[in-house]
Amino acid sequence: MKILIVCQYYYPENFVISKIAETLSKKGHDVSVLTGLPNYGLGQIIPEYKNTKFEIINGVKVYRVKLVARSKSRFSIIRNYLSFWRNSKRWIKKNLDKDFDIVYSMSLSPVTILSPANLYKKKKKVPHVAHCVDLWPESVLITHAVRKKSLTYKILYKWSKALYSKADHICVGSPSFENYFRDVLKIENTPIAFVPQPSLIEDNAEISTHDFGEGFHIVYCGNIGQIQMVEKLPEVISKLDDKNVFLHIIGMGPKSDELQANIKKYHVEDNVKFYGPMYAPTAAPYLKGASILYVGLKSDGYVGKTIPNKLMFYMTFSKPIIACLKGDGKSELEEAGGGIFVDEDTDSIVKGIKYAMTLNKKELKNMGNKNQSHYLKNRSIAAICDELITIFNRVKKGN
Repeated sequence: MKILIVCQYYYPENFVISKIAETLSKKGHDVSVLTGLPNYGLGQIIPEYKNTKFEIINGVKVYRVKLVARSKSRFSIIRNYLSFWRNSKRWIKKNLDKDFDIVYSMSLSPVTILSPANLYKKKKKVPHVAHCVDLWPESVLITHAVRKKSLTYKILYKWSKALYSKADHICVGSPSFENYFRDVLKIENTPIAFVPQPSLIEDNAEISTHDFGEGFHIVYCGNIGQIQMVEKLPEVISKLDDKNVFLHIIGMGPKSDELQANIKKYHVEDNVKFYGPMYAPTAAPYLKGASILYVGLKSDGYVGKTIPNKLMFYMTFSKPIIACLKGDGKSELEEAGGGIFVDEDTDSIVKGIKYAMTLNKKELKNMGNKNQSHYLKNRSIAAICDELITIFNRVKKGN
């Protein structure tokens, strides 16, 4: 099968779409990717990629279009989104001589990633399978980027509905996404299937383990945004008032400044370390050396009921997880069996950490092994790619 994958992000950026593309290629498919110049989390285009238009990476043909690098400002992020939207559609129009059997898009933010895939579908009369792992326009509501009664939201709602509706099949990263598509966007006839986003790193046997030293070490790795509640954690550490408990935070986002301010506010500089952003391979030793991992997601709206992408990533490291989750995320971790669940208030998180500290190393390891086993059996990249191939074949046949 000749597959065109459309996604704004690709290697060397840290997104699992790269592994999905490579796995599909290893399974015997001819895979091409339309993507942008790598810049995510860096504030600039990686210098050696500034003039790159085409390369072959592990058997995958990768076509890159120019875009505006994103930085912290909302304006730069909008320019980044729109530049890929515009230039990727130009690429489609110029390359209609390339024939593919199916077009597959991974819809992270923004939803406009679907536009070039829909355009290829329209021009070449081939099916489009959209893989949605972020909900629009719900995502901009939950982060308070726009208000529901605003004109901006109304425009994004209509645009999102139109883009999603043009796909022949929608794969969703969480089961509750389907409720959003049916109840909010009123997309009634398009088939929808639950296909979770797998972890970027699966085999960590060769990864070194970071030695934190003595003590109980909690690690968070991921976005520091409006809904992850990471900025609350310095207060949690101050309430624990235990010099042997250490919190390690890896990532960046809109709440990074507030997080750092809270570290000083609660006088926990000796017990909380903020590392900033890291690529996944660089961060992996820290997760591997942790006593426990933390994941949080505010329960507001539809996004708050989903499976955080980092949950799958965490599970591969065979670590117990302290989780402030509801909905699909909680169900997934309950099924795995290696979670300690807490509520959103700091006292509940403190109580959860104290409980984790009463467990011995064997008990903690057993919880971690359950998480890893669940992931490898049900959510691995190979398993997800098999599901995608089944869907591709079904859609090609018109079913």
